[in-house]
Amino acid sequence: MPDRTVFFVSDGTGITAETFGNSILAQFDFQPRHVRLPFVDTPDKAHQAVRQINHVGEVEGKRPIVFTTLVDMAVLDIIRAGCKGMLMDMFGMFVQPLEHELGIKSLHRVGRFSDASKSKAYNDRIEAINFSLAHDDGQSNRDLQGADVILVGVSRSGKTPTSLYLAMQYGLKAANYPLIPEDFERRQLPPALAPHRNKIFGLTIAPERLAEIRAERRPNSRYAALDNCRMEVAEAEAMMRRAGIRWLSTTTKSIEEIATTILQELRPERLSY
Repeated sequence: MPDRTVFFVSDGTGITAETFGNSILAQFDFQPRHVRLPFVDTPDKAHQAVRQINHVGEVEGKRPIVFTTLVDMAVLDIIRAGCKGMLMDMFGMFVQPLEHELGIKSLHRVGRFSDASKSKAYNDRIEAINFSLAHDDGQSNRDLQGADVILVGVSRSGKTPTSLYLAMQYGLKAANYPLIPEDFERRQLPPALAPHRNKIFGLTIAPERLAEIRAERRPNSRYAALDNCRMEVAEAEAMMRRAGIRWLSTTTKSIEEIATTILQELRPERLSY
């Protein structure tokens, strides 16, 4: 059981604080309890956050670790003055030194989603999510020319989560298609994908892992049988080799690693935030 708590305190969603904090915590072999405190944007909420953090510290007997991305100095001052945890003020650590170095003041915006309705990047991301949902699992062949990326692979190889991550994180219109027995019999990619080969990226997976994943969904089925998984994976990999499609195994990779590899191969310019 975790015996230490980490708080992520933000006057926005807290996603930035949590992402950055988790990147640092990943360097240490321990599993703390995570608590996100979003929208701490008034003095009252700041005092409430301080009371919660301090109470946890008293109960656990160890001071909590507190990552903050607060831009309102009045709110931050309350946290600084009252918090008995180990405070990691990320904006103070990075934004203020950059202000000195660049000779300009930061915008002091609350999070990446502030004033989202006026952001083209935000609206593009929403459009990409809608596209990816409409083109999930081969649901639609329409407007594939508008896709940035088309993922192919056997069922349960990681296509859907990767597509949605590419849409949500990078605003990419990502379609995905499952390779099915009919494709293996033809020994060719689905016909609808032929005109868009330069956008296709393949995902594969170790048959043993695939069988485990499928068994959770449909136990004791032919779909989840190890010999069937071995056949499908072998056929899919052979098909991708014949078609000259770039592909990778998702067996031991995170969604973030898969997406980054795809971007490096197909859309390297989108690695820029």
